[in-house]
Amino acid sequence: MGWTIVNTLPSLSVKIIDLLKFSIWYVEVLTESKKVRLSPTLITVLATVFTLNIALPSRAENNRFPQQSNKVIVTNGAALLQNIKPSKMAQNPNSSPKLPSPDDSDPEVAPDVTLPEFTPPDSEQAPEKAPGENQTQPSENPENEPQSSNEPRVLVAEVVVEGVNDELKDIVYSTIATEPGRTTTRTQLQEDVNAIYATGFFQNVEVSPGDTTLGVRITFTVESNPILNNVAVVTVPDKDPSKILPPEKITEFFGDNYGQILNLRKLQQGIIKVNEWYSENGYELAQVVGSPQVSPEGEVTLVVAEGIIENIQVRYFDEDDEPVKGKTRQFIVTREVELEPGDIFNRDTAQKDLQRVFGLGIFDDARFSFSPGSDPSKVIVNIDVVEGSSGSVAAGAGFSSDSGLFGTVSYQQKNLGGNNQTVGTEVQIGDRSLLFDLSFTDPWIAGSESRVSYTVNGFRRRSISLVYTGDDNDIDTEIGSDNPRIVRSGGGVNFALPVPGDPFKKADWTLSTGVQYQLVQVKNKDGELAPKSEEGNNLAFNDDGTDDLLTLRFGATRDRRDNALQPTKGSLLRFGTEQTVPIGGILFNRIRANYSRYFPINILPFAGKAETLAFNIQGGTVIGDLPPYEAFILGGSNSVRGYPDGLVGSGRSFFQATAEYRFPIYKVVGGALFFDYGTTLGTDSDVPGSPSIVRDLPGSGYGYGVGVRVQSPLGPIRVDYAINDNDDTRIQFGIGEKF
Repeated sequence: MGWTIVNTLPSLSVKIIDLLKFSIWYVEVLTESKKVRLSPTLITVLATVFTLNIALPSRAENNRFPQQSNKVIVTNGAALLQNIKPSKMAQNPNSSPKLPSPDDSDPEVAPDVTLPEFTPPDSEQAPEKAPGENQTQPSENPENEPQSSNEPRVLVAEVVVEGVNDELKDIVYSTIATEPGRTTTRTQLQEDVNAIYATGFFQNVEVSPGDTTLGVRITFTVESNPILNNVAVVTVPDKDPSKILPPEKITEFFGDNYGQILNLRKLQQGIIKVNEWYSENGYELAQVVGSPQVSPEGEVTLVVAEGIIENIQVRYFDEDDEPVKGKTRQFIVTREVELEPGDIFNRDTAQKDLQRVFGLGIFDDARFSFSPGSDPSKVIVNIDVVEGSSGSVAAGAGFSSDSGLFGTVSYQQKNLGGNNQTVGTEVQIGDRSLLFDLSFTDPWIAGSESRVSYTVNGFRRRSISLVYTGDDNDIDTEIGSDNPRIVRSGGGVNFALPVPGDPFKKADWTLSTGVQYQLVQVKNKDGELAPKSEEGNNLAFNDDGTDDLLTLRFGATRDRRDNALQPTKGSLLRFGTEQTVPIGGILFNRIRANYSRYFPINILPFAGKAETLAFNIQGGTVIGDLPPYEAFILGGSNSVRGYPDGLVGSGRSFFQATAEYRFPIYKVVGGALFFDYGTTLGTDSDVPGSPSIVRDLPGSGYGYGVGVRVQSPLGPIRVDYAINDNDDTRIQFGIGEKF
């Protein structure tokens, strides 16, 4: 199929004036060339054209190529159009894809992902000049600038497309600018080749000029792409199928084109979707690399560098971002990182890893950066940390009616030996006592696959028990006639285990167990043993005012809250039990349970901020022997608000319930409406000495009111105005939500 300078089919509808214009134009062209002369043969041809009423085929003008006034070559012009560069599908299956990685000095910069381009060579890459031609640089934008006046222009007699069916030929004809009856140049033919390839349907495009008596015949030999039957995605360096890109996604991106001639433009669109899928799913370093490999059977193979982690290393920096030698052991950091060598880097996983590293509380800053791996398709992940100050010392002095003149010294180290272990001590020395509290905590026992932690502590503490004291009806000691002091000396160990034991997922349950020994003594303010009250009742379980308690503990917690400090939805369940071993004649079991539930609501227009309905119920009981100071205490800011601490009552058993409506007010300020209820369930008399009855406490009560919550680095500061069932009012303070 082609266009020629003459058409053998007569057309009775062509006007005579068109034939005359053609004849005059053709004579002018031949005359201008000065390489042929008018002859009887030419006159005969023109007369035949006129007689048979033959017309040139009409073609639309192409404004990309302005008319030129330079010399036109008619005969032997093919030699001037040689060496046109063909366009072929780029195939480089043997190249080594290199994984783009961020600049090592800027860990915040995302990798520079570049997609493979399926475009023909740019026209500015001009073909080699034929011998004798001027070496003129073609215009960088041939659509806007005229072609060089020095480039020979050759008359086109015929344009032919070979190698494909009629449908694809029509695509070629509609794409090229070269037309019969017009002139062309090597630059224009090169751009035609490029334009044909740019349609995306062809894998090979070549042009061959040939001389005829009436001009040059331009033959475009094209080879179409195969029918697309399948697209496979393989990874480097092993050429295995991708394990993270689902096959159904490949079908979604490319399946609509199966059974059709492969179009590289549509293939490019599918490749963009593949890269977008990787990015949207957190695989920031993954991308299609190199050129697609196309088989004659229509199988397209895309090679993806998914961003395999070659190694993970910890680097230490100071506040000025200068490298330093760190004191924290590297495994303390890397065990918090779920990503491992051999994994594919994932942004979402890395973000959680970084949160865990920073959450250790021993770093002022933690971030990821990347370095090239030994294999171009792999990357080294750097965890860059800035260590903070982990130790603190404090000292003070004071005077109180309880302790007299005293001094305190405290010390804490949160990263002992670079192992993220915490040791703390506080010592108080006074006129009447020596008190101390020592503790050691390892948040993750080395070698444990799960986060098994333990705490060891030793203590000597003194407190005034709310079982005996809190209002005008205090119970005083028989010796010294003073408030009883409960002095506890001892120590213990406690272990905690998340279940299931995956250290990188939030545990459904946290189990705890431990053992503790206490020597409990009841004393007066002068430090003397005071086993009896003024009423003659025992203040301890044993008559001498000294009790030995060896306790085995077990607890379970299920936390499904969305936020530990300010929950708006979810639940929290706690259950615990303590069993004493009767080394001192005391045998009891304490059981306690606590359940909280949170519901997000939207009652008032607070610009989308969360409002919450929060409910809490809890209860407990003691079975067996009960020292009075171990009774459950009700009343106060963390119990029944509106009552002072401990002034609802104390009993062997209890039940307590709270309802709150929490709402935002402005930025860091929130409010709450609340109602509390608590009762000893009538077990006041079951406590030895019946201290609650002696003090004439009600044993049950409720309180309600309104509160304000102010956010602070310590957590919400709670200020509540409460009214109890006796119409008494009270302002009470606390740190953190009540539950």
